[in-house]
Amino acid sequence: MGLQGKVAWVTGAGTGIGLAGVKALGEAGATVVMSGRRREVLDIEAAAMRKAGAKVEVEALDVADPERVNVVAEGILARHGKVDILVNSAGLNTPNRFWRNQTIDGWNQVIRINVDGVFYCTQAVLPAMRAQRGGCIINVSSWAGVHHSQLTGAAYNGSKHAVTAITETINMEEGANGIRACALCPAEVATPIMDRRPIPPSQEDRAKMLQPRDLGHAIRWVAELPANVCINQLVISPTWNRIYLGAADLKAR
Repeated sequence: MGLQGKVAWVTGAGTGIGLAGVKALGEAGATVVMSGRRREVLDIEAAAMRKAGAKVEVEALDVADPERVNVVAEGILARHGKVDILVNSAGLNTPNRFWRNQTIDGWNQVIRINVDGVFYCTQAVLPAMRAQRGGCIINVSSWAGVHHSQLTGAAYNGSKHAVTAITETINMEEGANGIRACALCPAEVATPIMDRRPIPPSQEDRAKMLQPRDLGHAIRWVAELPANVCINQLVISPTWNRIYLGAADLKAR
């Protein structure tokens, strides 16, 4: 169907799944606003996409800052008059993620970005989506938001289960207003966040994982579906799924 004339806002857009989503939505014809904490990274990626013909804007943003979130959202609405698609992709984990080494600061960092950020950005666009009687919100959750993963730790598991639950409350409350939400729940994706693992996966293992472009395709597919179709939750895994190996096998790799 294409996304000509649509306006999309993507957080965590500098790398990984967020960047892949920007590229996929831009290729479909949407005007995409890229947000992330590192302005210099966003500018480089945006410049490359503009050369390829994409309509891309940059708004630096820490999603854990509710005041800045509102400023960015208001700016998008002032320029374009609407937000058709919101992709909440900003997220992180910490190397010290297990009960034996999890710190309060680490816990708070994960919750503030992964959970509070989703809430702030969603709350900022919902009034406009209600007024236009439509909108698509795609929240990047995780395999750890559906299953209980030993690899990812308490803060990440808890945050991603929260994202999955938050997503469904949007459908419960806002479906009558034409707003649909999808919790995108990928298993391991070969993104830079893998470098923050206590034991980073090998390049051989990363090559077998989901790739960012795979999630970009999924984001575009969800956004392009007719307005009467809601994909409440989409769980995606690589055919060779390391998570099935078990903790003992993973430690041996």
